[in-house]
Amino acid sequence: MNIDLIFRIAAVGILISILNAILKQTGREELAMLTTLTGLVLVLVMVAREIVNLFNLIKTMFQF
Repeated sequence: MNIDLIFRIAAVGILISILNAILKQTGREELAMLTTLTGLVLVLVMVAREIVNLFNLIKTMFQF
């Protein structure tokens, strides 16, 4: 696992929380919820890629 992944997830979280706060203050709660869901999906895709890489590494490690 690379430390870059943790920094990217943190950056996405910070940006989404700032956007969420701005959108809620302007009265656009629906758009704020949509940006939160988009950030969640983005982070889940990043983590899923790393899990796939981990499984591929394990698969190549135990191949005979």
